[in-house]
Amino acid sequence: MQIRNTASSYGLVAIAIHWLVALVVFGLFGLGYWMVDLTYYHDWYNRAPDIHRSVGILLLAVMVFRVIWKSLNVSPASPPEHKRWEVRSAHLGHGLLYVLIFVALVSGYLISTADGSSVSVFGWFEVPSVTGQVKGMEDIAGTVHYWTTWAILGLALVHAAGALKHHFIDRDPTLRRMLGK
Repeated sequence: MQIRNTASSYGLVAIAIHWLVALVVFGLFGLGYWMVDLTYYHDWYNRAPDIHRSVGILLLAVMVFRVIWKSLNVSPASPPEHKRWEVRSAHLGHGLLYVLIFVALVSGYLISTADGSSVSVFGWFEVPSVTGQVKGMEDIAGTVHYWTTWAILGLALVHAAGALKHHFIDRDPTLRRMLGK
């Protein structure tokens, strides 16, 4: 398998990033959903948010790399059997997923840094606050983060349903291309 995309297939880097981001997004959603109900005396009360923030910052770096990689590579053409509305819907859905993921990541960062503190990424390095203390920012960013993450989950499920439809009903190569086959 080639590293870079070709006009007809995705390369190893694009495929690996796709599945890594999918896994991390669902993992962060699950962790975030679980951790909001932790009580102060729970063993994971501090640990879960630290992991959530650290992985979120690393995902932001991966997403920036993904956009750069995408801009430096050719995008494989849609299979010829795809209808025009399917191609347009896929492009719109992918674009919206990218925007929503970036909004979720930035809003999560703003929640954590609203008091002027930095975000420690697994103790490896610190990401400083770019806003300083902003009263009420964590509430606004929290609302944006909450609704954006639910939108990502819904859109990702539609995306997966579309891939499964192409694989099992249309029997076209859409899903196989993202599996590297």
